[in-house]
Amino acid sequence: MSWVTVVWSMISAACLTLAGVHLPVWLRDRTAWPSFFFSLLALATAIFAICESAMLHAQTPADYATAIRWAHIPIWLINLSLVAFVRTYLRAGRSWLGWSVIGLRTASLLPNFTTGQGLNYREITTVVRVPFLGEDVSAALGTPNPWMLVGQLATCLLVVFVADASIMAWRRGNRVAALTVGGSATFFALAGIAQSILVFWGVMQAPITISLFSLALVLTMAYELSRNVLRASQLVQELRESEERMALAAEAAKLGIWVRDIARGTFWASPRTRELFGVSPTEPLDLDRLLVKVHGDDRDAVRQALSEEAEGVGEYHTEFRTTSSDGGIRWILAQGRVDFDTSHRPIRTRGACSDITVRKQAEQEMVRLRQEIAHAGRVSVMGQLASALAHEINQPLGAILRNAEAASLLLQTAPPDLDEIRSIVDDILADDQRAGAVIDRMRAMLRRHDLEVQPLPVSELVGDVAALVRPDAAVRQVKVVVEIADDVPPVLGDRVHLQQVLLNLISNGMDAIDEAGRKARLIVVSAALVGTQTVEIAVSDSGPGIPHDRLEEVFGSFFTTKATGMGMGLSISRTLIETHGGRLWAENRDGGGASLRFTLPVASATT
Repeated sequence: MSWVTVVWSMISAACLTLAGVHLPVWLRDRTAWPSFFFSLLALATAIFAICESAMLHAQTPADYATAIRWAHIPIWLINLSLVAFVRTYLRAGRSWLGWSVIGLRTASLLPNFTTGQGLNYREITTVVRVPFLGEDVSAALGTPNPWMLVGQLATCLLVVFVADASIMAWRRGNRVAALTVGGSATFFALAGIAQSILVFWGVMQAPITISLFSLALVLTMAYELSRNVLRASQLVQELRESEERMALAAEAAKLGIWVRDIARGTFWASPRTRELFGVSPTEPLDLDRLLVKVHGDDRDAVRQALSEEAEGVGEYHTEFRTTSSDGGIRWILAQGRVDFDTSHRPIRTRGACSDITVRKQAEQEMVRLRQEIAHAGRVSVMGQLASALAHEINQPLGAILRNAEAASLLLQTAPPDLDEIRSIVDDILADDQRAGAVIDRMRAMLRRHDLEVQPLPVSELVGDVAALVRPDAAVRQVKVVVEIADDVPPVLGDRVHLQQVLLNLISNGMDAIDEAGRKARLIVVSAALVGTQTVEIAVSDSGPGIPHDRLEEVFGSFFTTKATGMGMGLSISRTLIETHGGRLWAENRDGGGASLRFTLPVASATT
């Protein structure tokens, strides 16, 4: 067997081997298009090497013409696969230029099979023997076919296309691939076209050995793809190490991790997740089985969170309870995100969950302590108003006593004046209701109270507090004025807690007026709609105001300027307002005095 036959057989074998290595990559992963087009390129090069070997061993012009004519089929496939490889691997290249290459090369097949003795020769007159690799091989002499210019133009455009794509990839920072793929493809394509021009146009007499350049191109591209395989192997190792670190971190943080593959319908959960939901290590898992473990009162909310996540939100964060087999309750915090495909369809959900039972218990204890402090604050304020309220109650009680004595005297007359007695009884009932209203307001403020959020008319809310403080204000000679705008809608809140806030603010305002000793002794409680979803309530006084550097400090716990104060009133008030979703702040009025303002949500905006 001759050296030429061995070499060209090795070229075909090498290309077929490389095609066989990379084609299964695409078969396993249909997104690996570079591997697919490389396999086509290697296969086409192997076929072209067979055709070229037949040309080198042709004994007659007819044999040479047949070999070179059929060689244009793998050449066409080489052009097609190279354009597609560059586009998919470098992610660059102008589409119109690539299609021009494929179009011209496809068009060249027509004259190849219909004119002369192929695309390259109109007529092959003779086959000569020329030395190559220590032996004689065949080379053709004849009349060039002008249609050959179509194929050579396609090859020139291919060089331009590859060079342009390489420059684009280089500018994007993908310089190694641009140099390896783009540089080699450009160089070997130029070498091949230079040889074909010189030989087919009769400039020099030499055998066609384009397979050597094509093999070099295939080997270069295979090397580049092997770099990706090596990099993938490194990534697998890095991923494995990352997973080990993540597992260690999750174990240290006592986090449960789960992954749901929506497309395949599979569900994976870490041992910690199974433990949190009370699922055995061997029990098959899916989303429905986990939802069964969720407390019945929380199940719909969890389903809703997962549904919103899949519909496009992309992330979710929810807290819920799970029930164990012994009836115990455990609080779980779950958060995660969803992955979407190119059509924005959910394909995978990942999440982490943790046990927050201790935190929930602490929050509940904090709420209980906050309510205790708020209750203590109400008791303290009511204690300050005790003397004035006692006077307020004594007035209707004294009137009841006098009316009762008068009715007793009238009953002793004969006949008794029933109309007068009836009038006296009506007065007694009115005084009794007046005293009862004062006592009811006191009881509402003093009893222990859980948060009961409901729509509240602002005028009624402020009016009840104003009625409660007016006796004390009268004793202090302070005028309390209520100014509620007509367009103020009901607010959403707890009646007792909001009345406590107003009571604190009004009491502080009257204390400030007493300390200032001013002649103008006025408290104004106003309310107005701000925007469309917020009501702002202000308690303004005619006192000395607040130093600018203490406008925020006054809300700190245990901050007070009073000799007998505890410094908790404004701190409690701010906490209560923030619990309602509003904010409380202080500012000084232009004409003197301070104004404490807070916001509340409009009832219709949240219900």
